[in-house]
Amino acid sequence: MAASTKSKKKTAVKQVSTGCAYIQATFNNTIVTLTDLNGNAIAWSSAGHCGFKGPKKATPYAASMIIKDVAEQTKETGLKELNVFVKGVGSGRDSAVRALNANGFIVLSIKDMTPLPHNGCRAPKPRRV
Repeated sequence: MAASTKSKKKTAVKQVSTGCAYIQATFNNTIVTLTDLNGNAIAWSSAGHCGFKGPKKATPYAASMIIKDVAEQTKETGLKELNVFVKGVGSGRDSAVRALNANGFIVLSIKDMTPLPHNGCRAPKPRRV
């Protein structure tokens, strides 16, 4: 009996020239997602995905390596112009935006989407002694 080999069909790569970059920079990690203008994800990467462990995941160097990984994934889609949305207060947020510019992307706009509490959570009840 001959072993049958299944060949996967190559899906056509969608050509996108403008898109959005979502950068989530926390104290523990940095996650970057590139989407088209409709919000469909094209590529993503994180510090853990790139091989960083522990406290090294939240460093500016890790953020630049994440952007390099994402730029490599999106070469065939033709993505050039990005609207950048930054969320969080981690140390990788500024270097991630700079790395986008250094890796050949044209940054059209930068918007800070960090959530701010209006009144915070409810205070604990007073302690009875």
